[in-house]
Formats: sequence, C-alpha cells, structure tokens
Amino acid sequence: MSESFRLTDRAAARIAEIAAGEGGAALRVAVLAGGCSGFQYRFALDPAPAPDDTVVEHGRARVLIDPASLDLLAGAELDFTDELMGSHFAVRNPNASSACGCGTSFAVD
Repeated sequence: MSESFRLTDRAAARIAEIAAGEGGAALRVAVLAGGCSGFQYRFALDPAPAPDDTVVEHGRARVLIDPASLDLLAGAELDFTDELMGSHFAVRNPNASSACGCGTSFAVD
C-alpha cells in the first residue's frame, strides 16, 4: 500500500461497491495533460494492474496509479461526495497550486 496516496472511508466504500458489480475491477486514477489548468484527473475501471502500477488498497477497494501520475498525486487523498448537486470522486491534492471550477483540472508550480 502506498502511503503517498490515500482513500477516505467514503471513497473506499464507493469503489468497493462499483468494483463488486464489475467483477472486482479496480479504479484507475490517472493525471493527464489537458483541462483548463494544465492537468486533469481521469477515473476509469481497470480489470488488472500494469506491472509498474502502484496499488493502493483500503478495505475491499483497490486503486491503480501509474508512476508518472503518482508523482503528481504524492500526498493526495481521494474522497467521494454524495450531495444534492451530484455524486463524484474528488482529489484533494497538496501539489495543485490552482484548480478549475470543474473540479477535475489543476495546475502545479
């Protein structure tokens, strides 16, 4: 388990719930170039980790992160919010110097 990226209990519960319906797939969290601030988060289900992935486990939940994304996610936390305006995963990233209103785009210095 990686100490550099954490899952909240809410995120872990939601990932485990989704994965159970998908044959035990894991949630891949990636950082891609793009978005309105320079980088954007991407979430996708993946049936198996790549050889160089970091696997973060919390209870029955598994998150896969590639090495390049892990550098930009060091010290970050994945949460899940379920609000009146909608449900979504949110990354609290101490490396982000600014973020866009969309919540999925960020910049680093």
